[in-house]
Amino acid sequence: MKDSAFNESMNDLAFYLKEGWLHIISLNALDHQLFIVALTALYVIKDWRKVLVLVTAFTIGHSITLALSVYNVVSINEKWVEFLIPCTIIVAALFNIATKSISEKKLRLNYLLALSFGLIHGLGFANSIRFMLAKNQTIGPALLGFNIGLELGQILLVSSILALSYLAINKAGLNRKYWRMILSSISLFFALKFAIERIP
Repeated sequence: MKDSAFNESMNDLAFYLKEGWLHIISLNALDHQLFIVALTALYVIKDWRKVLVLVTAFTIGHSITLALSVYNVVSINEKWVEFLIPCTIIVAALFNIATKSISEKKLRLNYLLALSFGLIHGLGFANSIRFMLAKNQTIGPALLGFNIGLELGQILLVSSILALSYLAINKAGLNRKYWRMILSSISLFFALKFAIERIP
């Protein structure tokens, strides 16, 4: 009986890990991906330790509201959540564009943005996982698996962006400021489009 329950929990963990992974790397997750792009635009590959702090801040933010929302402690209208997500991208992108020089103070503010806006993205993730949960299903393994999958996908995205920044700046010779503007402008363009389409 215990083995059966354990195997069921492990199956749930594996299933939701895969779902979390797909939720962040699929084409349907472009808004979440663009937020990661906007957050990471300030950094280059030598800043990988600072990016770890950034990822941790975003993880803490979305993990809090993901758990609270799935446990029905926090409940916000889905249409407003879907509208607020591109708004977080707009703010992050405009922050990058307005940043003339990258200082430790600016980076700390970026960490705060990641943490704060991670709360909003967590609500969006929760809307997805809630529809997949069976009524009698233990929520712990599902929540853990989904979150691990999200983080693995997030790490892949961040690593890819840093690798591209290395090629663009170190190999192609593109000015770091211009590279930041390119990433931020692309994020801003699509975020504005999403925000307009999702006005409640």
